[in-house]
Amino acid sequence: MATESNAAVQTEEQAKNLAFRNRRYVGTKETLAYILDDIAQSFNIGKYDDIFRINILKIDLKLQSLTNGIIGVWDIINDLFLAAIVDRTRTRWGKFKPWLLVYAIPGVLISLIYWGLPIVFGTQGIGSTMSRFVPYLFLQIFNNLAGSLITIVRTGMTATITPNIVDRTRLISSANLLSGFVEKAPEILMGFIIDLYINNPDNKALEITNNTAYQLGYNKMFVIGGVVTTLACGLFALIYAFVAKERVMQTVDRPAITSGLKSVITNKPLLLITLSEILGSFSVGLGTNLYYINVLNLASMSTIVGIPGAVVSPISYSYVPWARSKFSTKALWIASSHVDSVLMLGVFAAGELINTKTKKGYENLAVMIPAFMIRETLWMFFWGLRSVIPNEMRNEAIDYGEWKNGFRSEGKTGVAKDVVKKGVDTIKNTIQPLLLGAVGYDINATQGNQTPKARHALFWMCTFLPVVTGILSIVPKFFYDLSGEKKDRMYAELFERRAAMQNQVNEFNDNAQAQ
Repeated sequence: MATESNAAVQTEEQAKNLAFRNRRYVGTKETLAYILDDIAQSFNIGKYDDIFRINILKIDLKLQSLTNGIIGVWDIINDLFLAAIVDRTRTRWGKFKPWLLVYAIPGVLISLIYWGLPIVFGTQGIGSTMSRFVPYLFLQIFNNLAGSLITIVRTGMTATITPNIVDRTRLISSANLLSGFVEKAPEILMGFIIDLYINNPDNKALEITNNTAYQLGYNKMFVIGGVVTTLACGLFALIYAFVAKERVMQTVDRPAITSGLKSVITNKPLLLITLSEILGSFSVGLGTNLYYINVLNLASMSTIVGIPGAVVSPISYSYVPWARSKFSTKALWIASSHVDSVLMLGVFAAGELINTKTKKGYENLAVMIPAFMIRETLWMFFWGLRSVIPNEMRNEAIDYGEWKNGFRSEGKTGVAKDVVKKGVDTIKNTIQPLLLGAVGYDINATQGNQTPKARHALFWMCTFLPVVTGILSIVPKFFYDLSGEKKDRMYAELFERRAAMQNQVNEFNDNAQAQ
């Protein structure tokens, strides 16, 4: 009899787990809205923001360093109070949805003003250094505030849109896969435009008259690109704000601030993710934009070397579910996070060791296009994992906090993960413009006319330096253990708790209606 009873219990548990894993909560309409919102996060020309600041707005490098320091401190401060406000939000529409709507108009307006600064500054980015710096600083402050809010809200919304981890993985994978066909279009087009400018810097056909408020061509394309993508993204995000639903219930009582902090401290998965990101934040270097434009004279380099990878990238999402079923989260996290660093060292070696009689390897397109292309293609085999695993780990850490503490604190969980990391990032971002100045980078030099010392430094700063200074981030990953039986048990128990909470709410509502 005992054996039959145990078998019955096991069968019942299996049925609950099967129902939990198989039920699909998010329908087609909401999935499409989620995909649009995912597009909205990347459908921009932000990839060339460093070029915009340095070459168009001509913000002095020392003032950029000062700005990065101020914004870094401000970012940590506003994260803390915004997270507390969001976590204590309780409305009939949910915890996060109202904030999506609140963000919509101010976020778009701030972005429109930022990309319109060349019109304000005029043909030469004129006016004194301070007359350009002051509006730039204030816009960065407000933009950071809006960005912090929407990051907290989007993180929480993704974690609560469905209680089913399989459903959530499908949603994230679908969004990353389908948005990839659209979201890169603005940066690809902008790359070609920058290349046209580099090769025709004195083309008078690109000017209206000598007295125009700003020059067409280079400056105007940044303005047009920024405005058009901002409006499109604002529309996509607004659609999502109206359509999305929150399905993971929050406790009626608002958690105290001290309880929220405790839920973060006792969250082992979150602490390991945070520690890894902190150590990764010590990675110092630059993106490839300045190197591509100032050394190789080819802003479209990223598009060209990414052509084979564009075929591989969509395929990489097809084996994410298989990989999650066969390998631990720890193994997938390590592989997807560090393969690009290993491959970048190969690019560095090619640039340093392969030389011709007239050009060094890192200045030679015939050397660097194949090197970057091989690296990009191999990296894209891991892109699906790179896109899905960190998102799912973040959501699982939030669920783990609910499992351990009995309530959810999406806002504080997301912010806690970022606060210390942002402190390190602030120091790093303050140093980076100074490093550019130290290697002799001249913001007034035309594209391709930096000194040999600066050109070589740009190559080092986007290949070798970031890899060696960020290598310690791999250590915490070896201790991550929220996988397999432990994760299955967590979600089975959460499923029962949430069902019980829903029954209590339904019973309360029925009694209220009866009275």
